Amino acid sequence: MSLAPSELVESQTSERLEAPWVTIVWDDPINLMAYVTHVFMTYFRYPKEKAESLMLAVHQEGRAAVSAGTREEMERDVTAMHGYGLWATLQQDN
Repeated sequence: MSLAPSELVESQTSERLEAPWVTIVWDDPINLMAYVTHVFMTYFRYPKEKAESLMLAVHQEGRAAVSAGTREEMERDVTAMHGYGLWATLQQDN
C-alpha cells in the first residue's frame, strides 16, 4: 500500500507541527555531579561546558531537559539514562 502524494505531504506536515518530545533527567541523592557530567559527555557527546551546565540545572532546579526529538528517540535516551543509573522520563514539550 502506498500513500498518495497529498497524503504523504499531510503526514509530513502534521509531524512537523507536533511538539517535540524531551528527555528529562531528575536530581537524585545517589549519583555524584561529576558522574552525571560524565554521562552527558559520554552518551550525548556534549562538550564539557554544556554537560556541566545541564548537570548544574539538574542539581539546582531538580531537573533538566537534556535532549529533544521524536518520541522514539526520547524513549531511547530515557532507556540509556536508566542504564547509567540516572532517573529520567520523557514528555512532550509545550
